[in-house]
Amino acid sequence: MLTRHAITSGAYLESFYKECADIWSAERIQQSLDATLAARPAQQSGDIWVFAYGSLIWNPLLDYAERRPATLDGWHRSFCLRMVAGRGSADTPGRMLALEPGGSTQGMAFRLDAAKAMAELRVMWVREMVAGSYRPIWARVALAGGGVATAIVFVADTGQPQYRADSSVGAIAHLVGAASGAFGGNADYVFQLELALRELGAEDAYIASLADELRLRAR
Repeated sequence: MLTRHAITSGAYLESFYKECADIWSAERIQQSLDATLAARPAQQSGDIWVFAYGSLIWNPLLDYAERRPATLDGWHRSFCLRMVAGRGSADTPGRMLALEPGGSTQGMAFRLDAAKAMAELRVMWVREMVAGSYRPIWARVALAGGGVATAIVFVADTGQPQYRADSSVGAIAHLVGAASGAFGGNADYVFQLELALRELGAEDAYIASLADELRLRAR
């Protein structure tokens, strides 16, 4: 499993440099973080919220002040990013999870203390923006128990070469089932997400359908 030390030591980035030619430099990753913070809605200040919908749910690697189940409207989960490192390789490319427009997504919202936010966001940016596959945005999420937060959300960047338009279960199941890399099997990620959502009391028909298909193919 990915660790915080792997990110902060530089080992995480180095592992990707060995596998891919189009990995972002540390400087470019920092520029993306700076640009996102500069675009923060003017009325927002202080602590920063982050919305998790994939591995950040069960392995956030963040020193957070609070976490709460949350729902993001207007976006849905999609394995729409081609992956050749991490849980895939050039020989057996897999698919990485992102968000695409439409529907809604249940996940987890993490609140980062303002005094620690920059350090925590740097860790998260290296993790998520290693290949520049995402477009960080600010979006309103409904928090369980009441309240709304404006959170950072990583959605698919359709202008990047990793993006694939067809992310249907039928189109990706054979890829996900075959792919693996330094951080494990692509299918294992799907099963872990399915379990995390179940423990969260959340539902996602797309993830459930993909997990079922992967189990059928593994028999």
